[in-house]
This record gives sequence, structure tokens and C-alpha cells, in this order.
Amino acid sequence: MATTQVETVSTGADKAKLATAAMLVVAALAAYYLLAKQGSLVQWGALLLGLAAAVVVFFTSEPGKALYGFGQDAWREVKKVVWPARKEAIQMTAYVFGFVLLMALFLWLTDKTLEWLFYDLILGWKK
Repeated sequence: MATTQVETVSTGADKAKLATAAMLVVAALAAYYLLAKQGSLVQWGALLLGLAAAVVVFFTSEPGKALYGFGQDAWREVKKVVWPARKEAIQMTAYVFGFVLLMALFLWLTDKTLEWLFYDLILGWKK
């Protein structure tokens, strides 16, 4: 992580930006439904334009900038991951499928054995 300090200070301008972003989302949804008679192209255009404006306003606030910074840090960490080779990934997948098949067979045999034991031998309920 780039920062180790937690900042919880929120200014009035940030609150106003977040409220404006929320109002833009509501306005975009209202425009989508109110412009139904204008055609779907106008509806979707108004919706996408309103949502894009809300995203721009959100990312100008401090929480938006923090989210963007978090995304950059996360992407940097993903680049550091050493991914397995294709052969290794296929082998591990085969091991998992084999284990699942083995466990399914074990549980099925256990279920059938207990069913036979209780219903046929102990209770005498023949099917």
C-alpha cells in the first residue's frame, strides 16, 4: 500500500461533491424514464451522460481520489503476482477434479452403506 495512515477527515466540499454525484445518478435515472417517448437512443444517451457526469464529479472528491489510488495500488500488486505455467495450472485443476470425484464416490458409498444398514438390517424395511 502506498499510505499507512487512515484519514477520516471529510470537508464540506467533498460532501457537496458526493451529494452532487448522487443527485446526478438520480437525475440520470429520472431522465431515462421521463424520455421514454423520445426513443431508446435518447433514453440511453441521457442515462449514460448523467452517469458519466456523476462518475467525473465523484472522482474529483477525496473519496474518489482515494478509490482511484487504491485501484492503482491493487493493479500494481496484481502485476507482482507470479502466475503458474499452463502445465502446472492444468495439473492442479486435474488434482482438484480427481479429489472431488473421489470424495463424491466416498460419500455416495457411505450414504448407501448407512441406508442399507439402517433400513434393511436394523429396521427391516425392504424396498
